[in-house]
This record gives sequence, structure tokens and C-alpha cells, in this order.
Amino acid sequence: MENNTQIINQTIDFVKTTLADAEAGHDWFHIERVYKTALHLNRTEQGDVLIVSLAALLHDIADSKFNGGDEEIGPRIAGEFLQKLNLDPLLIEQVQLIIKNLSYKASLGQINFASKELDIVQDADRLDAIGAIGIARAFTYGGFKNRVLYDPEIKPDLNMSKEAYKNAVNPTINHFYEKLLRLKDLMKTPAGKQMAMERHQFMLDYLDQFYAEWEGIK
Repeated sequence: MENNTQIINQTIDFVKTTLADAEAGHDWFHIERVYKTALHLNRTEQGDVLIVSLAALLHDIADSKFNGGDEEIGPRIAGEFLQKLNLDPLLIEQVQLIIKNLSYKASLGQINFASKELDIVQDADRLDAIGAIGIARAFTYGGFKNRVLYDPEIKPDLNMSKEAYKNAVNPTINHFYEKLLRLKDLMKTPAGKQMAMERHQFMLDYLDQFYAEWEGIK
């Protein structure tokens, strides 16, 4: 087995190449931010650093929403890559299970897996979905899907099933209420919870400003 640094560097090269043409909210820079945040959280949580690193780097290697809703393609591609590095099959399985159970939509369904490493990488990924960067990513994806910014006549759906969430086409502002503003209370790690508080407040302040500008009063 190669040492961890070589494994991480090879994984970074693989991810950069694979996501070279990815949508801007789910590109290499998103992966890099999640990776750095996961390592930051792990300094306190003390999970298996190799599992945390590989899961963070590979978590969006083939996001289902860009692959016809196929929720198995990401774990499969990650597993095939890691097998080429001759890693322990149990480690590979742990990484695949984290990728499979990481997303917000996965939390809307049946979850049969839990680990400290999942909590760490999931918090890191969710932190990148909120705050200033989270707002930028939400509108980037909304533009990618040609969604309207806001329509006062279309109310947020606060009780979506997993299937409804996967197929949602609501305005981008609705996404704040349907997902982003909920993430603060879903954080698992103490450090993740603390970081989420400031980012959550930033989104609330942004929405106040958005509605004021929408009405032409600020």
C-alpha cells in the first residue's frame, strides 16, 4: 500500500481531471473547500484521517443529479478508483458508504449507516452549502437549471419527500427554506455546529436585504 500522501495526491489528480467540466457549484473548488473543512473538523473529532480525506475528495465524483438520478454511480466510480490503488477493501467500503449517505436528499430517505467520519465529511459538505459561498452556489445551480430567482406566488414546499426533492424545480429563493436554512440544525460535530451559526445568520441577513430590494425599499 502506498503512503497516505501519495494516495491523496493521486486522488486529487483523479478528481481534478474527472470534474474538469463540472457545473461551477460542484467543481474541483467545491471539493477542495469540503476537503479543507473536513480536515479542520477532524482535528477536533479525530476520525480516521485517510477515510475522511478520501470521502471528502470523492464525495461528488459523480453527483446523481448530473447523472440521471443514479445514486449508485458515485460510490461505484469511487470504489473502482480506490481499488486501483490497492487499498484495504474495508476502507474502500467505508468511503463508499459515506458517499452514498452524505447528501441532504439521502437524509430524507432510509439511512442504515453511521460513522464519525460520515459526520465529519457531511458537516463539511453542508457548511459549503450555506453562508456566502452557499448563496453563490445556490444561484449558480439555479442559473444552470434556468430557474427563476424568486416568484412570490410559488411557496416553498417544506414537507418534500426524497423523490419530490430530487425532482424539485422551484425558484432558487425557495431552496433556502426547503434546505439551506435547515442545515444549521442538522450539523453533527461541535465545530461544525459553531461554524454553521455564523453562516446561517449571514443567509438570514441576505434574505432580509433580498426582499427589501425586491420591494424597492432599500
